[in-house]
Amino acid sequence: MAKPAPAAPPPAELRPGEPVTSLIDDTPVTWFHRRLTAFCSGGPFLDGFALGVVGLALPQIARQWQLSGLWQGMLAAAALLGILVGGLVFGYVTDLVGRKVMYSLNIAAIAVCAAAQFFVTGPEQLLVLRVLLGVTIGADYPIASSLLAEFAPRRSRPRLIGLQTIMWSAGNASAYLVGDALLRLGPDAWRWILVSPAVPALALALLRVGTPESPRWLLSKGRTDEALRVMRKVYGPGARLDGIESRPAATEFRQVFQGVYLRRTLFVAVFWTCSVTPVYALYSFAPMLLDALGIDTAGGTETDNLGSVAIGLLLLAGTVVATLVAGRVRRRTLLVLPFAIASASLLALGLVPETSVGAVALLLGVYTLFIGGPTILQWIYPNEIYPTEIRATAFGVGVATSRVGAVLGTFVVPLLLTGVGVSATMLVVGAISAVGALVSVWLAPETHGHTLDEAARNG
Repeated sequence: MAKPAPAAPPPAELRPGEPVTSLIDDTPVTWFHRRLTAFCSGGPFLDGFALGVVGLALPQIARQWQLSGLWQGMLAAAALLGILVGGLVFGYVTDLVGRKVMYSLNIAAIAVCAAAQFFVTGPEQLLVLRVLLGVTIGADYPIASSLLAEFAPRRSRPRLIGLQTIMWSAGNASAYLVGDALLRLGPDAWRWILVSPAVPALALALLRVGTPESPRWLLSKGRTDEALRVMRKVYGPGARLDGIESRPAATEFRQVFQGVYLRRTLFVAVFWTCSVTPVYALYSFAPMLLDALGIDTAGGTETDNLGSVAIGLLLLAGTVVATLVAGRVRRRTLLVLPFAIASASLLALGLVPETSVGAVALLLGVYTLFIGGPTILQWIYPNEIYPTEIRATAFGVGVATSRVGAVLGTFVVPLLLTGVGVSATMLVVGAISAVGALVSVWLAPETHGHTLDEAARNG
């Protein structure tokens, strides 16, 4: 992982007269960056994979253990609760002890928790392990994303970080493929399905060994000599620390709720929660929503899944497009305009729910494509608008608040559909999305083209 990359001159596309601020910010993307991005993407992949496989395993578990609906719901939501706790706690821990020490250990813990599920003998044990698995997954979000952001060149930073959201979708799609194949193993297939995330987690833990510590974090703790050694190991013997902020600073959890950072934390919490809530609602209950909107999917289990698959593919396409343009479009433009269009599409579905099948499909397609911009910015903004000493802490707070939205999207939507109908349901989720768009207009900073230090200082 630490194979030296040759020190490179500033990229030719820098504007004439623009100062070269640091080797980290202005070097072209190297093999080191590509490997780091791939290894950091493993956390989101495992999140999508682990959350996806439980849905395939639960029917078998429920029959074998004769579980009530309450128990099934608890097991399905356990990992979400764990992710909330893991992000909140271990983001702060990562800022205290460093990125490197947590980077491999955490993925190894995911492998252990996933493997342990094979041996459970009752729902209580499985519930505990699902929560612990969620904690380890939630911890990886701030660990890996902070490390990646602190090494990424500024022009490539949005694309490299945006790739993380694409990998969540890839992990979720892989879960359905793997789970469907393992279901053929018989009545205890659910054990193999639940243990399956341990395989990529173990491989990833081994691949992450040798990843260097973030020079920015080392400088924030006053460890200048170590930071210089890392720079020379990664970028070559001529590398220097010029242009990287080296002011040592203490890490305190309360900082993310004080002064200018309170405004930024409010922005991240609201826009992330408001953008993720409708996505989880649509993704989790696509067949039910499509039936209510007049698109018949009542052709059996395989046909029912087509709605989820179609929406999942469109969400994936939206994040891919947003990631491709992220380095060329201003952050506010990529957030506010797509957010507004996506919100309007949901509200239109609520106002005219009995329109033609074609119109319903079009509105859903517009939503799922345009929400890609806000989705990738859920990862980009928290890494850019906070300084190194609290970057992982702030990202963890964002993860925690977003899981509240995920739980709301997962559990409230079916209650709304049965209680008030599809029209009111779409108006509610559309209104939630619209709140996020309005808050973004008010609070979203502009960080396009800034170095990481500039973005954190001025965002």
